[in-house]
Amino acid sequence: MFSKACEYGIRAAVYVTLQSLEGRRVSVGEIGEEIDAPVAFTAKILQQLTRNNIIHSVKGLHGGFEIERVDMDNVKLNMIVKAIDGDKIYTGCGLGLKECNAQKPCPLHDKFLDIRTDLRNMLESTSLFELANGLEVGLTYLKR
Repeated sequence: MFSKACEYGIRAAVYVTLQSLEGRRVSVGEIGEEIDAPVAFTAKILQQLTRNNIIHSVKGLHGGFEIERVDMDNVKLNMIVKAIDGDKIYTGCGLGLKECNAQKPCPLHDKFLDIRTDLRNMLESTSLFELANGLEVGLTYLKR
């Protein structure tokens, strides 16, 4: 459903959030290792997240990636998806057809509308803090 870059982007943002809750900035290498992603690919994803003001990059000796506490509640998953994959997930055809709409629907069109609406609601209501909190208390995991 999400591109690999988007999956890594969500995982990276959640990891940065968890570490920021502990007062730590994290390096690209550490993030890549913790989310099981190649470092060069992780760097490109973090660059997109930084450009879209989802996370912050601090240069220098004690630099790294972080997110402010207030942003942890305000950044929702839909912002990450939009920054990396755009709005395609809300408008694309469930079967991958180039043109699919109510006038010329694919066989999944009507069923996919409900799924897409539920997905949008979940992405727009789920914050980075909420996801990092689950990790912090051991209810969820980023790596197996």
